[in-house]
Amino acid sequence: MTSTAAILAPELAEAVAAQRDRLDLDVLSRAYRLSAQAHQGQKRLSGDDFVSHSVAVATILAEQQMDTTTIAAALLHDVVEDSNVTLEMLRRDFGNEVADLVDGLTKISTLTFRSTAEEQAENYRKLLMSVARDARVIIIKLADRLHNMRTLDPLPPEKRKRIALETRELYAPLAHRFGMAGVKAELKTWPSSISSPRTTSGSRARSKRGASNATGRSSGCARRSRMSCGAPGLRAGKSSAGRRISGRSSRR
Repeated sequence: MTSTAAILAPELAEAVAAQRDRLDLDVLSRAYRLSAQAHQGQKRLSGDDFVSHSVAVATILAEQQMDTTTIAAALLHDVVEDSNVTLEMLRRDFGNEVADLVDGLTKISTLTFRSTAEEQAENYRKLLMSVARDARVIIIKLADRLHNMRTLDPLPPEKRKRIALETRELYAPLAHRFGMAGVKAELKTWPSSISSPRTTSGSRARSKRGASNATGRSSGCARRSRMSCGAPGLRAGKSSAGRRISGRSSRR
């Protein structure tokens, strides 16, 4: 469904331009406007408006060819936690599916990961999936972590290393499980980049471009959320086609 009146951030507008026939741009425009309003005055450590993070997460998912509901939930994924917007308001204005996805993301943001032992990491991944309930919650969380990894530089070195370790142990395996090859590739690349003192912004950019190219070839759940991706306990959404883990410590 298209709309000539849709208002979107430029990068997101570009990502959905070729998908106008299958996406409801009116819904996305309303989600973007609410997100911008809810996050007005909020800044990341980089100094960027916080809404830029929500837009970046939504853009990653649009590039993964996710559905309108998932992209809208990505635009709104922090509004309940960080503003006066309530789940009841989201249910009224965007329906139960969007509200449930945002609710799932808000709940998993309170979980804390502390051990990097493989058995504990796997148990934590299972906990994430049991709390999420809908596969799309994890897919959004993966996009959220991917953008956070791309914008780690303002954080102190020790915090960057801790978040990078979480990413390698938790999120890269989840991306593999969900068939998101490009996302997995980039999530695995960032931890080694951060741990290497010789890493330059140029080499990171090259890594990002390479993973972005692979993103377009991702298969499995990222495009077919009717399937549960082999993740026990997860249900898929009705549409086509996941602070603190570092939790809010990854907010910048």
